[in-house]
Amino acid sequence: MPSTLPQAHAVFLNHIREAVASDERFRALLIGGSYVHGGLDEHSDLDFVIVVEDECYADVLSSRIDFAAALPGFLNAFTGEHVGEPRLLICLYGPPLLHIDLKFSLASDLDQQIERRAVLFARDPAEIEKRIEAAVVAWPNLPSEWFEARAWIWLHYAATKLARGELYEAIGMLGFFREQVLGPLLYRRAGKDQRGVRRLETLRLDEEGRLATTVARHDASSVRDAIKSSAAIYLDLRADDPPLETTKNMPELLFELIERAPEQVKGQVFATEDATCSL
Repeated sequence: MPSTLPQAHAVFLNHIREAVASDERFRALLIGGSYVHGGLDEHSDLDFVIVVEDECYADVLSSRIDFAAALPGFLNAFTGEHVGEPRLLICLYGPPLLHIDLKFSLASDLDQQIERRAVLFARDPAEIEKRIEAAVVAWPNLPSEWFEARAWIWLHYAATKLARGELYEAIGMLGFFREQVLGPLLYRRAGKDQRGVRRLETLRLDEEGRLATTVARHDASSVRDAIKSSAAIYLDLRADDPPLETTKNMPELLFELIERAPEQVKGQVFATEDATCSL
């Protein structure tokens, strides 16, 4: 837990604590993320869990944007279905700009958590603290089989976009692959919980700079090299804890496909770094 907070974060924390305490529908306000793990700075978001009275839960979920909008500096918000968490409200406040996550939960949801959060307010502090201490805390790390089932499908997708000349689409998939596969496996290699590509530089999890070779320019040769590099890094990281079964004929089939991808597609030339695109 930080001894000091950036001023904007401290001001917002006080506002939401007062709002929760004054609303009888709420039992407690918790906070997680970098507030409890460390590394919180002026660019950090704040991750709150608002514990709701059981009988008020439906009402709160239907009106949660109204609650968020009543806090000072509200700019906009949307719900978290895209990350599989419909209880989550992702908000932007400012000035200065602050990313705020508000997750609305029941007390029973505290029995299983991904982290042990700090209590900022509770109507019955002893009851909430006891529940948090007794909770099963487990980060949702993914097994080797999860990565193997997806890695070659996602890299094949990037390769088909390269072959079609849709380089932005291929580059986007490579970024997605770094976040979903390579980053988590670098965390695994370091014996840490899988957290995408977050703070990889700060934690020095890629000291050799290999991930940089997966960042492609808008250039067919660059995209081809980045796909190859992504596959090679995956194979190296996979060896730390191999899946029970590996995908047949990979990466050979993938490499055959990207080697056949043309350097010139539909009149656009991408082959050299300093080439001017012709339309």
